[in-house]
Amino acid sequence: MKIAFYGSSLLSSYWNGAATYYRGILGELARHGHEITFYEPDAFDRQQHRDIDPPDWCRSVVYPATEEAMRSVLAEAGAADIVVKANGVGVFDRELLEGVIAQARPGALKIFWDVDAAATLDEMRADPAHPVRAALPDLDMVLTYGGGPPVVDAYRAFGAKLCEPVYNALDPATHHPVAPDAAFTADLAFLGNRLPDREARVEEFFLRPAASLPERRFLIGGNGWDSKPMPGNVRHLGHVYTHQHNAFNCTPLAVLNVARDSMANVGFSPATRVFEAAGAAACLITDAWEGIEQFLTPDTEVLVARDGQDVADHLAALTPERARAIGQAALARVKAQHTYALRGVQVDALLRAQMKGANA
Repeated sequence: MKIAFYGSSLLSSYWNGAATYYRGILGELARHGHEITFYEPDAFDRQQHRDIDPPDWCRSVVYPATEEAMRSVLAEAGAADIVVKANGVGVFDRELLEGVIAQARPGALKIFWDVDAAATLDEMRADPAHPVRAALPDLDMVLTYGGGPPVVDAYRAFGAKLCEPVYNALDPATHHPVAPDAAFTADLAFLGNRLPDREARVEEFFLRPAASLPERRFLIGGNGWDSKPMPGNVRHLGHVYTHQHNAFNCTPLAVLNVARDSMANVGFSPATRVFEAAGAAACLITDAWEGIEQFLTPDTEVLVARDGQDVADHLAALTPERARAIGQAALARVKAQHTYALRGVQVDALLRAQMKGANA
């Protein structure tokens, strides 16, 4: 089937944490025989910070961030069997959502793919005129990056015909163990952009332990942290490209995952970084959120922290031997149960079932 996908960026992870998720899911859908076109705006300097060239399994269309160009790419939606609007494109989000619905041919599946469902639902609760609320009656399904039962129940309550989580996962060909790189040497490393709904949790789970363990080395990667006051034992890297993620995860004694506020509150929302770190056999410390056991087993495959003191305690007690054992256990778990190949099977079956039902 032909899929027209309107998203933030497939080619760049710069201020775009969904990039590896899109690559993993859509790459697998292409292997199932789907013909995919990904439309992304030239915005936020993403094209100047590309991680990959256009892949051979997908037609990539980068359009100027203008209304005229946006209308031009929307006109191509009518040729697709499945039209997808992802949230968080960043420019013309309302127009793109309304446009894919208006341009879709009769019988085409119309999908909203929400890679930040908890935050979107908060916005919908606060705004009866929210564009996603208005669009739900015309959409065939909502797919989400995570969120589990709370998100599914909330979307159904707003009128979604079908809502199904499609969780982040591992692409073993992209994220895997590599040799350590001295550039990423640290006792604890964290990778994530500075965002308003994450910053306070980074202060608690990363900067507080750093301040309490001045003899330990801490490393932070991601955009926006250059102006943030930090303890002297914290080193800031700036943007870390996708091709550097394996070494970033493999080199430190442990790596830290810190959820954004909305995802931590709703649970069942493992970030892409969780699977990237596990795929590299890193020893992962994560802030606590409901549903972690669905993905990794606490104490054997991941270390879970309720607050910054827990992070400091985990790090103080962690030996290289135990870190390796946790990392290897996590790698085995995600390769067995949480790969993009498995997510591709899930989404392909869902699309085919819905298309068959729509045309029955």
